[in-house]
Amino acid sequence: MASVALAALPAAALPAGLVAYLLERLQVAHTLWLAGTVPVLIVLAITILRGLVRGNVGLDIIAALAMAGAIWGGEALAGVVIALMFAGGQALEQFAQGRASSAMTALLSRVARSALLYQGDRLQTVPIESLSPGDRILVRPGDVLPTDGLLIGPDATLDESALTGEAMPVRRLAGDALSSGIVNAGAAFDLRVSRPARESTYAAILSLVECARQSKAPMARMADRYAIGFLLLTLGLAGLAWWIWDSPHRALAVLVVATPCPLILAVPVALVAGMSRCAKRGVMVKTAGTLETLARIRTVLFDKTGTLTRGYPSIARIEPEPSVSVEQFLRMAGSVGQASHHVMSQALVEEARRRNIDLIPPNEVHESPGNGVEGLLEEARIRIGRLDFVEPDAGAERTSSVPAGHAALHVSSNGHYVGRVLFKDELRPDAYSTLDAFRTSGIERIILLTGDRADIARPLATSLKLDDVIADATPQDKVAAVAAERRHAPTMMIGDGINDAPALASADVGTALGARGAVAASQAADVVVLVDRIERVAEALAIAHRTRRIALQSVLIGMGLSLVGMVSAALGYLDPVAGAFLQEAIDLAVVLNALRALRPASPAMNRPA
Repeated sequence: MASVALAALPAAALPAGLVAYLLERLQVAHTLWLAGTVPVLIVLAITILRGLVRGNVGLDIIAALAMAGAIWGGEALAGVVIALMFAGGQALEQFAQGRASSAMTALLSRVARSALLYQGDRLQTVPIESLSPGDRILVRPGDVLPTDGLLIGPDATLDESALTGEAMPVRRLAGDALSSGIVNAGAAFDLRVSRPARESTYAAILSLVECARQSKAPMARMADRYAIGFLLLTLGLAGLAWWIWDSPHRALAVLVVATPCPLILAVPVALVAGMSRCAKRGVMVKTAGTLETLARIRTVLFDKTGTLTRGYPSIARIEPEPSVSVEQFLRMAGSVGQASHHVMSQALVEEARRRNIDLIPPNEVHESPGNGVEGLLEEARIRIGRLDFVEPDAGAERTSSVPAGHAALHVSSNGHYVGRVLFKDELRPDAYSTLDAFRTSGIERIILLTGDRADIARPLATSLKLDDVIADATPQDKVAAVAAERRHAPTMMIGDGINDAPALASADVGTALGARGAVAASQAADVVVLVDRIERVAEALAIAHRTRRIALQSVLIGMGLSLVGMVSAALGYLDPVAGAFLQEAIDLAVVLNALRALRPASPAMNRPA
């Protein structure tokens, strides 16, 4: 890292020069200190000029003037001390950003890189870039669809949650149009390519992510917000000292004491400490600027599936026929369910075991992907699955009786209907407490933003007492909703699916639940929760507020002490070298204070800044 190499120069030159000074090799000491200062000054001058071209004025100007003045005034020791503090602060800030981003996976890791193409009666692995409309490919169980196409057959069971937000596996029939980025959750099927991979649904979402990123303004550093005022104050005081006492030496001492190391060091140290504290709680904050912005968030938009809800079906109700007990029903269904990997079958098995119901291995098992599974259980032929699989002649009333937002798994024994299990994507157990913690942290507006149907989303939003709900949202709709909220207040978007990625990229802070979410969402986000617990987002908010308070406290204390030192230098009580070491003492104090962000706070301290 270039910033570390740059900081190493004054870090080595300062002690080496001190050794030479103690050995009375004054010229050697002077040369060593200059060698540690000049490269930092050159790099800093180039950075300042580039910033001025873009219209940016920062506190770096004071550091550059102090180093240049120290060289010009023959105070090489003061110059190298300033160079070390400045370059060290830059290295810390870059470390904070690099530490997080290096742990992230590439966005394209979810994209399929090859496909199984039919060539006559053979299958050949080809790169997806070579696929053309009309090509026929085989999609195996667990594969991500590499491009958009038409389902040739047989019928397919698909996990579309990453695109649509719907947690339940869906069944698609031959002739249905399928989108890239979804997962084959059933048996293998054939797909007729309808468009090149570069024009697919998933590729379009990646493009939307990039556009959203480019449209989002960069976050300002906390230190730069104080730059103009502090710079004018410093130059004014130094100019007065020179003019009143005709002493460039005093002016130099003012610049040295004014070197904004409390700002340059304290803010990145506090932010790195806050980021480390978040990481210990399983939350990766990618940049220091993100942690600053997180403390200013006032509006939060939540995705539903996999974010506020568990993201997978769980048993809502067990409804056996009157002649069958719940225990008998679960024994039949759970025993046959052992032979299937389907999430609903596994949920039945877990429920039976939770109730201490003994399950037996089924015989003559046959699974029809997308339909259900059957097996022989003590002379009874048990079927579990879709209604038309377990009871082909069932009336429409059974199908229409499934409540909105639920999916049903039906069971029959020797052709006789014995009951059903209703599944629902349940709320996360920490959803209510997380929303309460958000309100405590100063969040003023919480919105449900989902691609799911309104009849499912609205009751959920009502039960959670959310401020608004936006349902049936496409990725473009989500970006528009985020943009609308950002016009009123700093906004955070929380999601986990591919369809959330553009909205995550366009929010002031995009937060992805990366434990089970799509890689696209994690890469587009500014914050990634690495454990499957949404309450950790509320913890990150509290950490951000506390970190910002500590950083501001360090800045104000450091600037106050620096101001006292600047006045003392102007009055002639401090020479440049003494001013440099006084500034070091101030730096040490503010850095130690900033490091408090590493420690957990008491609950009483977790309030908004």
